[in-house]
Amino acid sequence: MNDNHFKFTTAVIGLPVFFVLFLWIVYWVQIRFDFDFYQNGIYPRDFSGLQGVLFSPFIHENLSHLYNNSIPLLVLLAALQFFYPKQSFSVVVYGILFSGLITWIIGRENFHIGASGLIYVIVSFIFFKGIQTGYYRLVALSFAVTLLYGGMIWYVFPDVDKTISWEGHLAGFITGFAMSLFYKTPEYAKPIVYDWQKPDFNPENDAFMKHFDEDGNFVNTEIPEEDLEDISTYYNSNLSINYTITKRESEDKIGM
Repeated sequence: MNDNHFKFTTAVIGLPVFFVLFLWIVYWVQIRFDFDFYQNGIYPRDFSGLQGVLFSPFIHENLSHLYNNSIPLLVLLAALQFFYPKQSFSVVVYGILFSGLITWIIGRENFHIGASGLIYVIVSFIFFKGIQTGYYRLVALSFAVTLLYGGMIWYVFPDVDKTISWEGHLAGFITGFAMSLFYKTPEYAKPIVYDWQKPDFNPENDAFMKHFDEDGNFVNTEIPEEDLEDISTYYNSNLSINYTITKRESEDKIGM
């Protein structure tokens, strides 16, 4: 598959905008009507805390928490939808579910809320999937994500900041990596640079390749008359060359 696989659609803008807009609506409802949504977060190893697997990504502690998650989500969801359109919906949905379940299993006994777990899912998926494909555009995307969000890796370790859910970050990172292994992407064709890379290339019809055997050894054969015109195109030039003769003192000089 070639670069035509990457097509801009309205979903590239619509998915991140509507997702982030929904987060802001939930936060507005929370502060407008003084709802305590925190108790709907993930509470590890408690049956009622399982509801947070679904609800926790949409709940935020304060405006700063929501803002810090909104900007990365806008960028990463757009990149995910553009470069992996067939996998984007599944990555988001299953990423929320599995990262939430892992957090429920390994997390500290406290309420875990916020969309940062999903951010780690997307970063991990994009990075590892691009490296696995080996396709230059997706590899470049992997390095771009590393450049922008590579510092996030420190927050999957405990004791870096006790106020954040490193368990949710680690769960998202593991989930993204696992999904990059599970979801298959099409084989990407390398860009055609030379004529001999084209699928319909036939060396027997090429004036230059006719003079080499199967092992690449030069064969001194007489050039057929019908090939002379093709070969001449490599050497003919429309540039005119003017020759001038000048004389200085007693010596003749020829310049061109």
